[in-house]
Amino acid sequence: MSRRWVGPDGYEIVPADRCGRQVLRVRRGGMLVADCLSVEEVARFVDLADLCEVIPLPRAGGDLRTAVR
Repeated sequence: MSRRWVGPDGYEIVPADRCGRQVLRVRRGGMLVADCLSVEEVARFVDLADLCEVIPLPRAGGDLRTAVR
């Protein structure tokens, strides 16, 4: 499952691979801001305390009436 964090002012942080290295990709409004090698680098762009992890909820299969019992 992919991970994603969002923050104020349209910031989004997602793990990515760049030239064989894992980076944290910082986007704002869908535009690439930076590829960061550490959490400290991400903190230069957005306050880490303001980030919220996006957790996708499982989809109910079939009719919703059967999923809620």
